[in-house]
Amino acid sequence: MSSEKIEEITVSSAPSNNAGISEKSEKKGAEIIEHEHVEMKEDVPPELEALLHTDPAVGLTTAEVQKRMADFGRNELAEVKRNPILKFLSFFTGAIAYLIELACIFAAVVKHWLDFGIILALLFVNAFIGFIEEARAESALDALKQTLALKAKAWRDGQFIEVDVGDLVPGDVIGLRLGDIIPADARLLGISVMGGETEGTLSVDQSALTGESLPIEKKKGDTVYSSSVVKQGQMLAVVTKTGSNTFIGRAANLISITVEQGHFQKIVNAIGNFLILITTVLVSIIFIYQMVKFRHTPDGEFLTVLGHVLVLTVAAIPVGLPTVLSVTMAVGAKQLAAKKVIVKRLTAVEEMASVSVLCSDKTGTLTLNELTFDEPYLCDGYTKNDILLLSYLSAEPGANDPIESAVRFAAETDLEILKSRPNKHEVPGYKVTGFVPFNPNTKMSNATVVINETNEVFRVAKGAPQVIIKLVGGNDDAVHAVNTLAGRGLRALGVARTIPGDLETYELVGMITLLDPPRPDSAETIRRCNEYGVEVKMITGDQLIIAKEVAHRLGMSRVILDAGHLVDPDKSDEEVTQHCERADGFAQVIPEHKYRVVELLQKRGLLVGMTGDGVNDAPALKKANVGIAVHGCTDAARSAADIVLLAPGLSTIVDGITTSRAIFQRMRSYALYRITSTVHFLMFFFCITLIEDWQMSAILLILIALLNDAATLVIAVDNAKISQKPDKWRLGQLITLSLVLGTLLTAASFAHYYIAKDVFHFDSEKIATVMYLHISSCPHFVIFSTRLSGYFWENIPSITFIIAVLGTQVFAMLISIYGLLTPKIGWGWGVTIICISLGYFVFLDFVKVQLFRYWSFELTAKLWPSKTRRTKLQDRKAYAINHARIVGNISKVRKVVIMSRVLLAFKKKSSTKAIEV
Repeated sequence: MSSEKIEEITVSSAPSNNAGISEKSEKKGAEIIEHEHVEMKEDVPPELEALLHTDPAVGLTTAEVQKRMADFGRNELAEVKRNPILKFLSFFTGAIAYLIELACIFAAVVKHWLDFGIILALLFVNAFIGFIEEARAESALDALKQTLALKAKAWRDGQFIEVDVGDLVPGDVIGLRLGDIIPADARLLGISVMGGETEGTLSVDQSALTGESLPIEKKKGDTVYSSSVVKQGQMLAVVTKTGSNTFIGRAANLISITVEQGHFQKIVNAIGNFLILITTVLVSIIFIYQMVKFRHTPDGEFLTVLGHVLVLTVAAIPVGLPTVLSVTMAVGAKQLAAKKVIVKRLTAVEEMASVSVLCSDKTGTLTLNELTFDEPYLCDGYTKNDILLLSYLSAEPGANDPIESAVRFAAETDLEILKSRPNKHEVPGYKVTGFVPFNPNTKMSNATVVINETNEVFRVAKGAPQVIIKLVGGNDDAVHAVNTLAGRGLRALGVARTIPGDLETYELVGMITLLDPPRPDSAETIRRCNEYGVEVKMITGDQLIIAKEVAHRLGMSRVILDAGHLVDPDKSDEEVTQHCERADGFAQVIPEHKYRVVELLQKRGLLVGMTGDGVNDAPALKKANVGIAVHGCTDAARSAADIVLLAPGLSTIVDGITTSRAIFQRMRSYALYRITSTVHFLMFFFCITLIEDWQMSAILLILIALLNDAATLVIAVDNAKISQKPDKWRLGQLITLSLVLGTLLTAASFAHYYIAKDVFHFDSEKIATVMYLHISSCPHFVIFSTRLSGYFWENIPSITFIIAVLGTQVFAMLISIYGLLTPKIGWGWGVTIICISLGYFVFLDFVKVQLFRYWSFELTAKLWPSKTRRTKLQDRKAYAINHARIVGNISKVRKVVIMSRVLLAFKKKSSTKAIEV
């Protein structure tokens, strides 16, 4: 790397200061490099273009408006509402729900009304929990409609009249003034509202639409977008697009088409499909076996056999699985609400734990969305307080301009003479006798000031850097300073004052620098997210140089790409996706680009979170696995999101991540326990039915299912170990472990059965008591092991959880000992079975730890070497090698840059000493 290149990197990444610029002060005749704003391209079809040449003094006729209304429709967004009844019924869908509903029907057919009532109650409890928790969700399209203006001024039949926004059509000539919400996409005509030609511009705030932090100056021929706000100026415009064809309309369309099944529903359905498969196969075999064996006998009647297998099915299937998971998420949602994180979609609680990429909007999310003072460039003899005071004296009081507001706020905050003044409209010691506001033609403002103590008069000029530098007769150092600042995305304003005794000769004071600064907690939040394995990507509608500067200040890498990379026709989707994975952010994006980033990352198999506050963020918020609307967001963003932050900034997101991961661990623990129990239950009763033709009474089977599921509800408040990386369900691992544990539990059940039958010669009813207590306790204690991947003693359960689980087993033991519902077995057998169950749980815990320790995707690919797994494993290895190489190269470059900075610092110090000598 050349020394010139190193110096360029060092200067561009270092904080702004006078010395940093002086290295290039020897160059003469320097010119300010103009960084033009990159305007979004708006395509207008030729057939529509032909309709836009309306006479601005006459407007459209009533007949033309009616014809175009028939062709293009009303200027409003299509309204799509979901029937609340259908929404409630949707909670009865899914693999497990269908199996439970089928069991409910069979219970009614065989008139097992107790089973029927229990199953039906659990179904409705689960549905009500989900429906009530999500009832607060608003319609995103309704919110988008609220951002539109209700009335607009338009030329119709030669008259400038007020019309409803919904009645606007392409070709309408509308008037736009200060404070107006722009009612439709329109092209500026360069004509004032009064009818005369104007060379002025329109200052438009479209931050909520595009994410740009500063108001944009729009001139004749530029497009202004529906729902943005006019901040300065006035002009006529011709409507180009209305309704769903507008910029905001396309955003609404993206929201309406995003109706994909959530990640959590996919996981639950995958678990459900597995359980349905084994339950259906094994129960069907038992049904056929009993129908054949007991044919022509009362025990072989269809309804009798169906009743037997129904009881087995009800006891086996995870009737409480949806309810337990919903209650766990609901408790978590309340915990998050206490931290000012409001959950609108219940399943987002679980999905947030698995998010590995967080795409964040910049303006208003990572930054304050307030133009503020940054470190100024100062000429010799002037201080920061001097430039603040002079800027304040030349600022227009009460101006509705973000730059003037930033100047006045900074001065009033930092200058002591402005803090304690009795009259807020005066500056102690100074009097402004003349003021010329900012003029778009001269590009500067001017104030005449008298110093009260000496009656000395001087003038202050503040404006565009090139204008002020020309006013003082040129200054190459200042030109280089402005270019360097502009290269870092900082907007500069020049400040000059007249020399004493001459009101026509100006000298340069310095350059004000303005930036939408990062929130105080944003850098720390990004760092903590990275610690938890969540990569943060900044996505903004702002210019590329601004995005890079903000990324640098947030401690992120400056690998920010412009939106063109996302729609490059010369690159495949695979290449674009790789860019999305490697980039730290994207700039100059529109809603479609944000949506595409999320979509591409999701296709890679990543779970993506998206934060934002504006209309432009709404489609991506809806598309993301977890959409997060930040404090102060628009109604559109709030409605499209799954989670809403009530506290400013992103710091509460870390609370959301840790809480959601704790909730995930509880849900995963229960799912592993419940699948294991189901596998054990079905394997044992399938085998024992076919081998010994033995059955347990229906009341005992139902009691096992009810007591154990009721006890596990308290898992929602159990202690949980928070993982340092995004959580994943790893269904292959989950099911394999369940099969292993279920098989070992089945072996223990056979041991209990045959010892009771062949060693102690218990009769069938007494065997049922032994097996009831064993099947109630042994699988149930396994939940102490499934709570975490390590040994059970590494994280002690909560007291509530211990009492609930042990309490149900004490109850089951007392029933067995005293024979309340079944023949008694006495204290000896009762205590022994419980102790064996506790000891066996410790053995199963050891098996679980070893399985987790040696389990990996590489092992899976070797044991089940499918083509997909082999390809995925090769891709992972290649990516790991490439990533290590990139990290190594970056580390080398950073070392070179640090060394160059040290050398430049020594060089500067040596030069300073030489000058002093």
